[in-house]
Amino acid sequence: YGMKNQTVINEFILLGFSYGLRVQTLLYLVFLVTYMVTITENAIIIFVVKRNHHLQKPMYYFLGNLSFLEIWYVSVTLPRLLFGFWSQAMTISFSSCMTQLYFFISLMCTECVLLAVMAYDRYLAVCHPLRYPAIMTHKLCFQLSILSWAGGFSISLVKVSFISRLTFCGPQVINHFFCDISPVLNLSCTDMSLAETVDFALALVILLVPLLIIVFSYCGILSTILCMPSAQGRRKAFSTCTSHFTVVIIFFSATLFMYARPRRIHPFNLNKIVSVFYAIFTPALNPLIYCLRNKEVKEILRKII
Repeated sequence: YGMKNQTVINEFILLGFSYGLRVQTLLYLVFLVTYMVTITENAIIIFVVKRNHHLQKPMYYFLGNLSFLEIWYVSVTLPRLLFGFWSQAMTISFSSCMTQLYFFISLMCTECVLLAVMAYDRYLAVCHPLRYPAIMTHKLCFQLSILSWAGGFSISLVKVSFISRLTFCGPQVINHFFCDISPVLNLSCTDMSLAETVDFALALVILLVPLLIIVFSYCGILSTILCMPSAQGRRKAFSTCTSHFTVVIIFFSATLFMYARPRRIHPFNLNKIVSVFYAIFTPALNPLIYCLRNKEVKEILRKII
């Protein structure tokens, strides 16, 4: 690889969104407002779920977990991006880049598992309503949420430990607004086939296993709903699942597009656009989807307001 002549780099330059000043200013305002809205919405959900005894149910416990996750998820990428709009050189040290990559991937993996847990919870509520309180106890809720966080953070640790062992030599420019896997891997000048294979295999596991659980849960839910005698019963059962199902479709379509395919075929500007969608806008959309579709949450918010 002719590494003798190349200097090993310890910092990267993030290109971000290098457009004209007017576009930069507009993007800065959009991202700043989105960040503030996301933090506020998710904080409100956590507050409402914590303070309200009507919402002391497994579904809302997991929703509180998801909101807590979304706050950290946007905080891993957005503050640095916003800062980068005003400081001309968006440099990031190797260790900061690996830290950002680790937390971003950890939170994404955790969300995959958490969405599967929420689907299983809906499956039990719709398909086994009489046994539901006995199965979905406080203890099981706690264990499932711990499993989500531990699973996400440990899988990410394996991925990032393989990536961080690679050697990086110039060019040190990352055509992205944060340290994501494929832009970082593409800068490696050592054989990265092992790191790439490990990353791809773990991406498939963490995406496909939760996705299978979600698909099976929804197949069970759908068959139960279709067998219900009354139209009102069907509508009620269906309404408890639609918000979760919407979030699942948005999240998994973006992440499968980004992470469950070989690295080499990435058109980077398209990557950036998709990344903006799932790293910045989705966490702002999720609380809205959950609240607008949910009568209980809407009622409580109306009372508070």
